Amino acid sequence: MRKIPLRKCVATQEQLPKKELIRVVRNKEGEVFVDSTGKMNGRGAYLKRSIEAIEIAKKKGVLKKSLNADIPDSIYEELKNYVQ
Repeated sequence: MRKIPLRKCVATQEQLPKKELIRVVRNKEGEVFVDSTGKMNGRGAYLKRSIEAIEIAKKKGVLKKSLNADIPDSIYEELKNYVQ
């Protein structure tokens, strides 16, 4: 039996399997991306695949804190499209 990697959602603080989360990455140049593969280089933060978690992250600014970068609104829109 293989061990399933768990990660914590920065918005809801839930421990979930990595496959159930969306990874947002800040690279060395300071650019922020939604990482669909989960393997991009850079500082990563995980969000639960739900509109509620994305709204909490936007409202509280948890992505900005965990990635140490300004998060444009386009990233939140991309996350919402990814969930739907």
